[in-house]
Amino acid sequence: MLAIDMGIVDVLSSTPLASYFQGPSKHMHVQMFRYAFVAIAAFAVDFGTLALLASGFQVNYLVAAAISFTLGLIVNYLLASMWVFNAYTVRNRKIEFGIFALTGIVGLVLNEALIWLFTSPLHVFYLVSKLIAAFVVVIWNFSARKYLLYR
Repeated sequence: MLAIDMGIVDVLSSTPLASYFQGPSKHMHVQMFRYAFVAIAAFAVDFGTLALLASGFQVNYLVAAAISFTLGLIVNYLLASMWVFNAYTVRNRKIEFGIFALTGIVGLVLNEALIWLFTSPLHVFYLVSKLIAAFVVVIWNFSARKYLLYR
């Protein structure tokens, strides 16, 4: 079975599809494709932590959203800087993370505002509100980071 799996890997690595998963890429469509996977992983951490804190530990949904968003931000930073973007505008990693965090703070404000808007005045379940907010924030995060941090 392992030989068959390795054969599939060999075939895939020699196709144009491989460029979407392997090696550095400056192509926007490849970066967006990869960022989708990064966003899904970060969202899983964010959404799972939010549900656990708010429903499992009875933490206020906005406090839980801020904590979970921060954990998702860390996952996003690590994966995006290792796999999605390969050419950096800023060479100093501390400054890079600072800019990344500032774009994340804007994302956090958007996240909190949208979750509050849909949950409190509009009476949408907080996890559904999170789904709506996540869609908006992922577009903000990719766009801001692509143009501010990565070429």
